[in-house]
Amino acid sequence: MTKRVLMTGCASLALLGAMLSSAASATDPDAALAAMKTQVFSLGPNGEKAAPAASVSLTPAELEQVKAKHAKAALVFHYSGNDWSNAQEAALKAQFAAEGIEVVAVTDAGFKPEKQVADIETVMAKKPDIIVSIPVDAVATAAAYKAAADKGVKLVFMDNIPKGFVAGKDYVSSVSADNYGNGVAAAHLMAKALGGKGDIGLVFHAADFFVTRQRYDGFKKTIAEDYPDIHILGEQGIGGPDFSGDAEKAAGALLTEHPNLKAIWAVWDVPAEGVMSAARAAGRDDLIVVNEDLGENVAIAMAKREFIKGIASQRPYDQGVTEAILAAYALIGKTAPAYVALPAAPITRDTLLASWQEIYHQPPTAKIVKSMK
Repeated sequence: MTKRVLMTGCASLALLGAMLSSAASATDPDAALAAMKTQVFSLGPNGEKAAPAASVSLTPAELEQVKAKHAKAALVFHYSGNDWSNAQEAALKAQFAAEGIEVVAVTDAGFKPEKQVADIETVMAKKPDIIVSIPVDAVATAAAYKAAADKGVKLVFMDNIPKGFVAGKDYVSSVSADNYGNGVAAAHLMAKALGGKGDIGLVFHAADFFVTRQRYDGFKKTIAEDYPDIHILGEQGIGGPDFSGDAEKAAGALLTEHPNLKAIWAVWDVPAEGVMSAARAAGRDDLIVVNEDLGENVAIAMAKREFIKGIASQRPYDQGVTEAILAAYALIGKTAPAYVALPAAPITRDTLLASWQEIYHQPPTAKIVKSMK
């Protein structure tokens, strides 16, 4: 009897020790998120250390030099019609106007590399001095960008760069959100929403796309290292161009295979819309969704307390302004940093309205405001 009691007591102590060890090793998500306000985790496409966006500026004299060039610019997007692309376009047009640079073309590749190659060839007929772009495919589009650069066009990239390109030689600079940091922030937001424990699934971007891979890596590494009681049970990749539809199928498969999943991470807001559709179809109104990027539809869901419990956002408007200034650097021969990054913006419902204003430089939409009531 004494031996049995002793063994039971030892087992209880061992269990308690394991519980305490697990609790001690878990990170406090609120403290981690607070510490991220000024941090940048990402390195550039070629391993460059990030320069802060605040370091990119033009003096009044430099601005006059730029205006005297009467330059032309083209914006070559991967795809458009979403909140991120709209904010980038608005910021680029506003900053180029301030610099006396005419935007002569804006294109949408529909996330198809062959379409983007054709877009580059088409805009070259307008003889732009500058192209600001985000490559759909780093390999398939490289030759088209190289042909433009060989004709003297100054290239500034959003997020991604063509394969084999070197800053200062083949292009001016690349500007990005801290996408690795956004992945880290999303992991902390997930832990906060789950109370530090639970089984989750991932819907990731199945493509050779630098920034979405960084988000995925940052999220997975942070969950693995900081939250031992959160377990990733399954992953599904999506290739597009119907990212919402693909994500709905992917999330549906995850929920079928793992019906007790508490949450799903989505690589950006459009896939998150598909995840929400899958949750509704499965009768999982309790599913927690955390995603990258602040779009109107996920913001409305968050405001209504439906599914979306955390968003780790980019800062596309500020990114666009920075890209336009760096393009001006090239026109006047000013040395540009190879890689510029803006810190992640973690968002919860409490900070949603203020975050929208900060990120998009305009008030939240009427639909978002109405949904908060």
